[in-house]
Amino acid sequence: MSTALESAPGYRARRTLPLRVEAARQLRRRRTLVVGAVLAVLPFVLIAAFAIGGHDGSRDGRVSLIDTATASGVNFAATALFVSAGFVLVVPVALFCGDTVAAEAGWSSLRYLLAAPVPRTRLLLSKLVVALAFSAAAVALLPLVALAAGTVAYGWGPLHIPTGGTLPAGTAAARLAAITGYVLVSQLATAALAFWLSTVTDAPLGAVGGAMGLTIVGNVLDAITALGHWRDFLPAHWQYAWADVLQPQAEWGGMIKGTAVSASYAVVLFALGFRHFRGKDVVS
Repeated sequence: MSTALESAPGYRARRTLPLRVEAARQLRRRRTLVVGAVLAVLPFVLIAAFAIGGHDGSRDGRVSLIDTATASGVNFAATALFVSAGFVLVVPVALFCGDTVAAEAGWSSLRYLLAAPVPRTRLLLSKLVVALAFSAAAVALLPLVALAAGTVAYGWGPLHIPTGGTLPAGTAAARLAAITGYVLVSQLATAALAFWLSTVTDAPLGAVGGAMGLTIVGNVLDAITALGHWRDFLPAHWQYAWADVLQPQAEWGGMIKGTAVSASYAVVLFALGFRHFRGKDVVS
């Protein structure tokens, strides 16, 4: 069959399921619009919360990033990332990547895509690239809206460092851009886990929920200090390593280690997803 298809006039495997077609399909889905709306609204919810709650000062004389949230627009954007990186931003990444193949199987349309015919590797690659692109857009949307809304609400000014001192607004904004990229990279393990589960199950909620559940387990394990240096092998251990960059002298070591750990998990899990799907008996 494959030989006949390859020799069919006009057939080119690389032209099947173009990225723009897959991206348009995913963009029109309701869950994409809902995720985008929630992330865009969240900074305004935080602004309202600060306005209603006021400023109670620091606890025990210690100042945290949240205590400086209203100092400037860049402070507010950094705070929005801080409160959302651990869970809120995990949801869209797990949703977009866990919904890739399982959704098609759930709709009973996966076998028709393969019969189109779309090569399995091409199908997975197209869906994965689009899912990661949407994940990147979701992760970037929150700090961008937070920076714009925070600048309107609190003004454009230097970043006030909780431990003392300031960073020029331009420098702080550049570092926030680097931090946003790191937050996305730190979510690669979750994305790869959701993608792999999506090739294993025909239930999208199972893939998304499984990825989120195991991510939460990783956070719980990281909180167990008795594990000692074993926690260094958990992606969750490095998810806030970007805080070291918000200092007068930026420290990139933690982010480099976190990138290596997350990327290592991602490579293995992505490979497992492709390997499993290439030999899977697709009946839905």
